[in-house]
Amino acid sequence: MTDNTISSAVVIGAGIFGVSTGVQLARRGIRVTILNDGPPANGASGRSLSWLNSARMRSGPYHRLRMAGIDRYRTLAARNANADWLRFDGGLTWDAEDERNEIDAAYRHEVSLAYDAQRLSAADVAGVTPGIDATAITPQGAIFNPGEGWVDLPALIGLLLEEFSALGGVLVTDQGTARAVIEGGRAVGAETATGGRIRADAVVLATGPAVPRMAAESGQSISDGTPVALLVQTRPLAHSLRAVLNTPRVAVRPAPGSTFSLDADWAADEGVKLRADGGYDIDNSVVAALLAEAAKVMEGNPKLEVATIGVGGKPIPGDGEPVVGAFKEIPGYYVAFSHSGATLGLIVGELLAYEVATGFEHPMLATFRPERFSLN
Repeated sequence: MTDNTISSAVVIGAGIFGVSTGVQLARRGIRVTILNDGPPANGASGRSLSWLNSARMRSGPYHRLRMAGIDRYRTLAARNANADWLRFDGGLTWDAEDERNEIDAAYRHEVSLAYDAQRLSAADVAGVTPGIDATAITPQGAIFNPGEGWVDLPALIGLLLEEFSALGGVLVTDQGTARAVIEGGRAVGAETATGGRIRADAVVLATGPAVPRMAAESGQSISDGTPVALLVQTRPLAHSLRAVLNTPRVAVRPAPGSTFSLDADWAADEGVKLRADGGYDIDNSVVAALLAEAAKVMEGNPKLEVATIGVGGKPIPGDGEPVVGAFKEIPGYYVAFSHSGATLGLIVGELLAYEVATGFEHPMLATFRPERFSLN
């Protein structure tokens, strides 16, 4: 399909939102260049837990967008049946044993939405999904969501970039931070830190945690709730765990090559300090504590060892809802900024490319537009 509204676009950012949007635009016959300050997936996409879900409570439009996102992954999984980077083996969650435990309310909410959910006692878990130490589950029980899964975003981004290149797309890396070029009140392209300039009919800003700052450089306001995140990747370990675990002290996600990805908000809060030069110092004792928490929820309490540690901003808009669509005050300038980048990665690229290519607004993005921040 070829659209006539625009003939060229430049995407700033080679994470999942940028690459997904770039591929979708290229499929429509549009000439696309993706700019990135380093190699692809070197930002938030490279350190994401990448749990594919719409569990718990959120707004109706956000839930529907996430469900559409999961649908696209199911199609992708059907076409890549043997992939070790995309699995739908379910998700298991439980809360702490205190007044904040919301398992009952969360279960009732999910059932009301027809979200596939099973309420389980600790004794029930082993018969539903393997690899969990049931003694870690609190008396209120757990929720198992059979339709949830996970994706390894760097692997997916690599696959999408192969198609992008085959469609004639151009990837430019390691040219420093790029910026949108605004002339005559509209976006006309992008410029790299080294001075290279690419003219285009449309510009897409998809730089993860840097989006609010970069948008502000063009006078556009996006509320920012981005925290620092820490993701630990383990060394290979033979273990039966298949589901993604979201527990009071740790999230555990299987990963390619018999490895596991671990994260927890407390670990980032306690174990990461920002240096004056913009880098991060990591407290190894906190990393060791995170490994120990993960071992406690896994059957047999295995010894887990660190392979890599990723640290950096976790993109979260100030109101928690995605920010997707055009900057109305600057024609030709678009943005994609959200938490749940993995779950939304394919659908946001698809819908944003539709808007860029056709000039029409997609109704599923109606509540997520960036102008909501300028109206407050």
